[in-house]
Amino acid sequence: MGSVFSTPLLLTGAIAGLSWIGAGVLPASAQAIAPEPAECPASLPEGTTCSSGRSPDGAWFWIARPRDWNGTLIVHAHGGPRTAEPLRNDPVEDLERFSVMVNEGYAWAGSTYRRGGYGVRMAARDTDDLRQIVWDAFGKPKRTLLHGQSWGGNVAAKAAELYAVSADGERNYDGVILTSGLLAGGTRGYAFRADLRAIYQFYCRNHPRPTETQYPLWQGLPEGAAMPRADIAARVEDCTGLSLAPEARTRAQADALRNILSVVGVTADSLVSHLAWGTNLFQDMVWERLDGGNPFSNAGTTYQGSDNDVALNQGVERFEADPAAVAALAYDADLTGAIVLPTLTLHARYDPTVFVEHEAIYAQTVAGAGRSNLLSQVFTTEALHSQLSLPQYAGLLIAMTRWLDTGEKPDAQDVVEACQSRAETYGQPCLIDPDFVPTLPN
Repeated sequence: MGSVFSTPLLLTGAIAGLSWIGAGVLPASAQAIAPEPAECPASLPEGTTCSSGRSPDGAWFWIARPRDWNGTLIVHAHGGPRTAEPLRNDPVEDLERFSVMVNEGYAWAGSTYRRGGYGVRMAARDTDDLRQIVWDAFGKPKRTLLHGQSWGGNVAAKAAELYAVSADGERNYDGVILTSGLLAGGTRGYAFRADLRAIYQFYCRNHPRPTETQYPLWQGLPEGAAMPRADIAARVEDCTGLSLAPEARTRAQADALRNILSVVGVTADSLVSHLAWGTNLFQDMVWERLDGGNPFSNAGTTYQGSDNDVALNQGVERFEADPAAVAALAYDADLTGAIVLPTLTLHARYDPTVFVEHEAIYAQTVAGAGRSNLLSQVFTTEALHSQLSLPQYAGLLIAMTRWLDTGEKPDAQDVVEACQSRAETYGQPCLIDPDFVPTLPN
């Protein structure tokens, strides 16, 4: 096998396999780059060695190994999806966000995906390809964990279903950690943003404006059109006075903001983000991945919570899903729950980006597959998404290691105790609520 994480070896051959619709290929001018030395971010512990490179399919990656490495590799699937063209140093942001893992003694590997835009199976394949790249270049580690954050939780959960076991029956991974994960899958995870587009337009009438090209809202944007986030934010500001103090808003702005937030259930701070995803990400999904088909429906939805539900339900734009588009999205992004690896999840109760109900849906999916014995879920009292209190991630790693060592599934209290052992180290609190269990959405 050779020494683990020794001198990098050249990558040989291309990693074969097809991805989902519109997966993309490596540009003819680009070449795979084997791991080569890179300067580590300052947030990593002293003595850490880093390398970066590019997969045969075009995904840029970074690898970090601490000086006191414990022999376990964490392969990270990032969130998004990011619609911009991937750049070499994009994974550095993820490495810094989860530098706690390197501080805890774990090697870390994360990559972009081969292209921007949606595609869970594509991203899952690129994530597993990175695992193989690390193994080929540095040798197989003692253990390999799969970690997914946000949309990357969907990616990692899909990767675990597709690639946990190799063709020869050996396990590619030992455990899975999913944080703030979009675990309801594609067909259930985005419908509320289609609702948001319809409800926002009912109250605001400026996305699109009456003077602009009209299009079905489920498209996000017409094919080939572009709208920067700043433009979306400006439209929200015009309609709702979002940035103003409540007393500075007009009556019309206050009414629009209150109704949109009450009916959809998003927070004011996340309104622009969700509307932007329901614009640019939907455009990518519909036109680049689903051949123009509509995966969303609000035909039978009764909206509630406004100051005039009758008027809202009579006047809001309605749309029916295309069964072929729904099937394609389900194939790409929905989960079966047929997990074969110990899986530990962490989610904030008041996550404003990926609602905690995703965890209830995932638990139901896993239970339906008869695999609940392999799933343990932990929840915090935070109202955050991208990064939770750091000792909680350390606690997850400690709990997962004990699970793998002993075969005993940890519960939330076990993670609390592990977290508390690291609270002083990171100077942040443990905010885990061991008694909370999310309920399924209506």
